[in-house]
Amino acid sequence: MLIDTDTASDDAVAILMAHRYPDVEPLAVTVVSGNMRVEDGSRNARYTIELCGAQTPVYLGCERPMLREPVHAYWYHGSDGMGGMNYPEPKLRAANGHAIEALIENIRAHENDVILVTLGPLTNVAGALLRAPEIAKMVSRCIVMGGAANVVGNVTPAAEYNIWCDPEAARIVFRSGMNLEMVGWEAGRGAAALTDQEIAAVYAFNTPFAKFAMECNAHALQLAKHWQGDPGMTLHDPTAMAVALDPSVSKRRGKYRVDVETRGELTRGMTVVDERHTVGTQAYFTDEWAVRQPNVLAHHELDAAKWKALLYQCLR
Repeated sequence: MLIDTDTASDDAVAILMAHRYPDVEPLAVTVVSGNMRVEDGSRNARYTIELCGAQTPVYLGCERPMLREPVHAYWYHGSDGMGGMNYPEPKLRAANGHAIEALIENIRAHENDVILVTLGPLTNVAGALLRAPEIAKMVSRCIVMGGAANVVGNVTPAAEYNIWCDPEAARIVFRSGMNLEMVGWEAGRGAAALTDQEIAAVYAFNTPFAKFAMECNAHALQLAKHWQGDPGMTLHDPTAMAVALDPSVSKRRGKYRVDVETRGELTRGMTVVDERHTVGTQAYFTDEWAVRQPNVLAHHELDAAKWKALLYQCLR
């Protein structure tokens, strides 16, 4: 597995899951600008990996979107990206080299035997595809935490944050021919959110992993409840990781044509999901996108009990 991340609090839990789940070998973690500046994202990723007793190399990547100004989310994840917990500096140092080269080299070295999980904006992945487009067909699965399948967004009414941050990069990835799966932000809401009782039960595991996962997301929990109106702790990146680790966690899904809006005044970063397969069915649709085949497996809803059981397994 390769993990591309803008490591804040929920990304950290996803990274932890990959390192704690059986039969998964994390090859590298690549850091992109998004929730955090890359230096902060790298520190948070390295601290999490060290907590798991691992030495997975962490590579710094793109410091800004391809064409846009960077917009970080410290307001949501805290001044350190980890809920203001201010964890100590990890002993594990950042690896030499750039994230884009690390992605290309690892995908080539593990052709058809590597899963790519993206937890942030897609700038690094798009850069790798532009430099080595052939790697698109070498990835067995690419699970993207991003977008919103025909639901409201979380950063604008139309768009989810990761895609909105760098829509041009997202469009490159979505059009690349890679075996894409999209776990939109809606998958982590509703019954998938951890209630106060479930959070207390996780603390009762009395492990450093459980304590870490709940504490670093406490700041985001308050915003999820009082700003987003969610019933509890929403762990969007971990839900995408759960689908990567065990596809049966997905309860409802479908393969559709999906593209990313890059020019809309009100819809920048919107993932346009053709759920009704209308594209290409009417004679006046003549543009290139309209006649293309479904390209993304969109996961609409998780089996909440199964997702939480997988999370608990990793935290015990």
